[in-house]
Amino acid sequence: MKFFSSLDAKDRRLLLWSVAIAIALAAAAGFLVPNGNSDDNPMPSTYLSGQHGARAAYETLLRAGYPLERWEQPLRDLAAQAGPGTVVIFAEPFTRETEDIKALKQVVERGGRVLSTGYWGGSILPGGETTITRNLDFAACELEPEGLDPLAGTGGVWMVPRATWQVGNPNQRIQYSCAGQPAVVEYDYGKGHVVWWASATPLENGSLSRAQDFDLLLNSLGPRDGHHFYWDESLHGDVRSDWSYVKGPFLPLLLSGLAGLMILIVFSFSRRSGPLRELPPQARATPIEFLDALGSLYRNAGAASTVVAIAWERFRRYSLRLCGLHQGASSAAEVGIAIRRRFPTVADSLEADLAACEDASWSETIEPRAALKLIQTLHGHEQAIMQASRAAAKMQS
Repeated sequence: MKFFSSLDAKDRRLLLWSVAIAIALAAAAGFLVPNGNSDDNPMPSTYLSGQHGARAAYETLLRAGYPLERWEQPLRDLAAQAGPGTVVIFAEPFTRETEDIKALKQVVERGGRVLSTGYWGGSILPGGETTITRNLDFAACELEPEGLDPLAGTGGVWMVPRATWQVGNPNQRIQYSCAGQPAVVEYDYGKGHVVWWASATPLENGSLSRAQDFDLLLNSLGPRDGHHFYWDESLHGDVRSDWSYVKGPFLPLLLSGLAGLMILIVFSFSRRSGPLRELPPQARATPIEFLDALGSLYRNAGAASTVVAIAWERFRRYSLRLCGLHQGASSAAEVGIAIRRRFPTVADSLEADLAACEDASWSETIEPRAALKLIQTLHGHEQAIMQASRAAAKMQS
């Protein structure tokens, strides 16, 4: 609290307003920014725990001992290290980039195994033949096994198909169908293997425990031993790289915060202080202006005698110092005797002039002209004494 109490009142008010605005903006952002982890988000991401997220499937595979990791880098990096032991899961991916499609094909050709779901998941597969469903509007469909491979013997599987597969290639085997349309397709390509689902429903959080949906996921991934599994997250949004963390809302918020901070600093330091420079020196009055002002002050106060008293006291101290005497209380007569003894050549009117000055210093009715004349007389005697002192000093030297 010492810091707060040491601030100026205006600075404290500015600080309180800034804190209040920051709290209000944070509260507004919390209420207005949509929650990406809600049940309304249809993306089957391993980071989401909502109904359509895939976090449960991801963590279940990890607990089951699967060497599984999220892949958030560009697919070309995964393709460069892919081999027969590589298994990749694409849950509802979305991309139209030729580079991504080429990288996925390279993974399969090198012997990798790929599980992909949805319309876009089938369109990026090598040899993919997906199309949009037009007659399937079920809330959920219990798939019918049609194939002879082990995948078709999984058991009861429930799915909400988002696409279907165009039948025609004999190498592409339909393992499950919904209302006569392919829903799970399996085929070999190059050295690798491909499994396609009509949607990601069986691996979503809300459907994973239904019937044998999780068993379908395990059978689609193949054996665990000797394989390394990747769950792709790069095609659920921006491809992760070293610069990905400065994209999105973070960078605009950071820049706006820095701009606001700079504005507060400018207002805080320049509002009162202004530019840091020395003040111009004040113009000094000339000696004549000073004397004129001082004379006007004494004239308005009617203190002519005070001026004479100051001049007389100054002359008395100066003359006694030249005579080598103690500068104590001395009358005009004593000062005259001392000066006459030390400087015999002074004017004959010295004693009378000193007595007149002493009397005028105590008088309250002296006229300004008379006071001026007395001061001029004292100044003349002072000049005469000063010259006599200098002449005596020269003679001694």
